[in-house]
Amino acid sequence: MESVAGRFGALEVAQRHYDLICEVRDYLKTHPKAAVVNLGCGLDDTLSKVDNGECKGYNIDMPDVIKIRNELLPAGEREKNIACDLNDYSWFDLIDASDGAIFFAAGVFYYFKTEDVKKLFCAMANRFKGAVLAFDACNKRGAKMMMKTWLKEAGITDVSAFFSVEDETALQNWSIRFHSVTAKSYMRGYRDIYKKVNGIHKLLIKFCDSLVRMKIIRITFEK
Repeated sequence: MESVAGRFGALEVAQRHYDLICEVRDYLKTHPKAAVVNLGCGLDDTLSKVDNGECKGYNIDMPDVIKIRNELLPAGEREKNIACDLNDYSWFDLIDASDGAIFFAAGVFYYFKTEDVKKLFCAMANRFKGAVLAFDACNKRGAKMMMKTWLKEAGITDVSAFFSVEDETALQNWSIRFHSVTAKSYMRGYRDIYKKVNGIHKLLIKFCDSLVRMKIIRITFEK
């Protein structure tokens, strides 16, 4: 973490967190009582940052993760921690989307096979009409780099990066239930810190935008 790459990695994570918070807050402006659903939540506490006193929060992850989360971050009054595999759609029945829903995922779908991501997104679009899904993605080059660098250095051998996005507009063809698919720069789309960082980090930001295409993708489902 003391290296240039390490510090930039921390900056990337902070930017992603900020980006997704912006997406949730934007949706809650018009749907204040909506369900805010954290897909693959880990120990992320986004709900505490966006809670407007009316929304409903749902944190979904594998049972072993939720067990730890319940110990460290027990669910609040309008919040539920749900132990479930995202590919087991039974969790759909636990989400109250009667006042709208925004789903978000931070650093999650890289580890899914593309066909599983497609099935999940299409099933969500059919079930949660008018909802929004926001998540981060990169292109194939970025996914390969992820496998060869920090996954390897962290000693993580039981997962591999599968899902990547070259052009977000291609996702529009996945389902007629997708009203729109848009994307913003991961590092510069929500708050542009380019002028505030040093020269090396400026180069790395350009690298993220142009060569690995790091972005936040937003899919709005048809009503």
